[in-house]
Amino acid sequence: MSAPDDRRDPFSGASGARSNPDPSDANSSSESPESPEPAPLDGAILSYESSPTAGAAAPGAMLPQGLPPEGPGGWRSNRFLDPDLRVPWGWADLLLLVIIWLGAMAISAILLAILFAARGVAWTEVQHSSRDLGFFVVIDQLIVSVVVLLYLWAQARLRFNAPFWSTLGWHKLEGSTWPRVLACAGFVGLGLLLAFCVQLASSVFPPKTKLPIENFLQNPEAALALMIMSVLLAPVVEETVFRGYIYPVVARTFGVSAGVIGTGTVFGLLHAEQLWGGWVQIALLVVVGIVFTWVRAAKRTVLASYLLHVSYNSLLFIGFALSGAGFRSLVHH
Repeated sequence: MSAPDDRRDPFSGASGARSNPDPSDANSSSESPESPEPAPLDGAILSYESSPTAGAAAPGAMLPQGLPPEGPGGWRSNRFLDPDLRVPWGWADLLLLVIIWLGAMAISAILLAILFAARGVAWTEVQHSSRDLGFFVVIDQLIVSVVVLLYLWAQARLRFNAPFWSTLGWHKLEGSTWPRVLACAGFVGLGLLLAFCVQLASSVFPPKTKLPIENFLQNPEAALALMIMSVLLAPVVEETVFRGYIYPVVARTFGVSAGVIGTGTVFGLLHAEQLWGGWVQIALLVVVGIVFTWVRAAKRTVLASYLLHVSYNSLLFIGFALSGAGFRSLVHH
């Protein structure tokens, strides 16, 4: 009779030795049974299949290289949690991010107001000048974006001792070179198609009042600066924050479906200030956010949703460059 097996689960972070093995068990131990495939998360709208070679690999084998180890019962040791959702931060970190974001917005606005005042431009004048207000918003968003990215970088590198981009969900698309190129082109085309559909729907249900975003588009210089930032900077920052940082925490807590819908809805509503009064336009932007998040979840990389985002915003920039008359019927974010 063989001694009882006192080995712990390989995902518990501990290991043990098997004492006094029975020779009769040699044949049975040489062939390990197939590991059961991890069940998908509750409410998942996507099918997550485990790697056929994963087996009983150590926890974190499919995670970004460089992530720190964690004790038993943590986010690493849950073998039924999809590797795409195994991130070392949680809800407390999301709350801290919100605090830092709001703090950066407040401090940046105060400093810019002081700077404009030093140039002889009072805040009341800024509010009534489309040019000054447009550049105020662009510079403010630029400062806040840099602060947020620096915070996330410092957290990944200094606190978690992990690589920044891969930890935040930026991975290469699967496949060889040409399939990846075609996939990228497909995402760009999908983003343009999505922007066209939103433009069409917005023209069918136009806002009854003037949208706040239109005040920034009245001055060509400010509008150009805003649209350049919307194409070059906003997609990188927003995809990193929403689809790379927020989505995994929401999805692993409430399920992938709730993660996709919840993250996309928050994304759309946070842009509602620009479209206040255009309720259909706000609803359309929520749908856009959900589509972005669904693509990120389906392809398991922020790169996919980024390509949609940058092509979606690029259509607005192209429209501005061609018409020079603003975008009354387009939804901007």
